[in-house]
Amino acid sequence: MRYTVFSGGKRIRPILCLAACQSAGGKDSDAIDVACAIELIHNYSLIHDDLPSIDDDDTRRGEPTLHKKFSESTAILAGDALLTLSFGILSKDSFSKRRFRVINELSHAISSFGMIGGQVVDIQSKNKDIDTATLNYINIHKTGMLIAASLKAGAISGGAKESDVKRIFKFGEYAGLIFQIVDDILDNDGYAKMLGRQGAYIEAQRLTQEARLILKSSGRGARVLNAILEFILKRGY
Repeated sequence: MRYTVFSGGKRIRPILCLAACQSAGGKDSDAIDVACAIELIHNYSLIHDDLPSIDDDDTRRGEPTLHKKFSESTAILAGDALLTLSFGILSKDSFSKRRFRVINELSHAISSFGMIGGQVVDIQSKNKDIDTATLNYINIHKTGMLIAASLKAGAISGGAKESDVKRIFKFGEYAGLIFQIVDDILDNDGYAKMLGRQGAYIEAQRLTQEARLILKSSGRGARVLNAILEFILKRGY
C-alpha cells in the first residue's frame, strides 16, 4: 500500500478537492481527510487497472507496477485495502450531514455508475474500433467521474451553496475530460489516435475555455481552480 501511494504522482484529485473547498470559503482542515481518502481511492484504482487481467502494465511512474514488484495476489489485496481504508477515513470522527453526502457522492462516482462502469466498457472495447460516443463514455466515467467528484466533495466540505456545488461539479466534468485528452496526447492513444495529436489538443483547448466560463461569476474563488485547469491542459508541453 505504501509502495503505491508514495511512489510519486501529481495528487491532482486531492489538490482539486482542497481548492474547491477553499473556493467555497472553507479551510483545508474542512477537507484534508476527504482529499487523502480520494488519493487512496485513486491509487487503489491504479493498482487494479495495472493487473494482467485488465491493462497488464509492467511499469507506472517509472517503477514496476505493484503486481510486478510483489505478486498479483498482493496487488489485488492492497487495492482492496486502500479502498476500504479510504472509507474508514471518511467516516471517522467528525461525522455530519456534509460528510454523509460526500461519502454518498464518492461511492457513486467510483461505482458501476461511474469509474467501474467506464472500466467495464473500456475492457469490452479492447482491440475494437470504437466511435467518439463510446470513447467519451469510457473517459467521462473511468477518469472524469472521480475528478469531478473530488471537486464536488471539496465544495460540499467547504459549505458551498447548492448552486455553487453544481457549478463546480460541472467544471469538474470538463476538467476530467481535458485531463484524459491530454493523457491520450502524451501516450498517443484514444483521442490522439481518433483526432490526431493537434486535433485532440485543439479540442482540449476548446473544453478549457468552456470550463472557465462556468466559474466566470465566482470571482477570486475560481482563480486557483482555473490555474490548476491550465496546468492540466499544458502538462507535458
